[in-house]
Amino acid sequence: MQNTVIYPGTFDPITNGHADLVERAAKMFDHVVLGVAATTGKSPMFDLEERVELARQVVGHLENVEIVGFEGLLVDFAKHCNATALIRGLRAVSDFEYEFQLANMNRRLMPELESLFLTPAEQHSFIASTLVREIAKLHGDVSGFVHPVVTQALRDKVGTKKT
Repeated sequence: MQNTVIYPGTFDPITNGHADLVERAAKMFDHVVLGVAATTGKSPMFDLEERVELARQVVGHLENVEIVGFEGLLVDFAKHCNATALIRGLRAVSDFEYEFQLANMNRRLMPELESLFLTPAEQHSFIASTLVREIAKLHGDVSGFVHPVVTQALRDKVGTKKT
């Protein structure tokens, strides 16, 4: 039986921190599903198809990683994927309270689904998609935080030229 884990998120955009967690999860699990969530409460910079495609370009080289867009409840997506666990990233202690609430809610909705928390490598621990978007909108250099294809996609989205 294959053990499948889902790493869910909006990935708007996918960062080096996200990629780090995917690569590490790929070493621990038979099958990793990067679940790109359609955002209902946010206004993403990239639409779902763009976020899925960027994720494919960044982590698609990993043989046991599948990138899938999804809508609706995460637990329904987990059931659809036959997942036994979720991976969630924790950058700082401040992330823990929210993630703990989510883990408990998901456990209530699907008791057999475990939530596992990973921390990114130290050099990625401060990177957040929100900050990357803000820097890009202000025409700052995001190349140290995201894959080169994401850097270019951000430049294209905000109308900056490659330097």
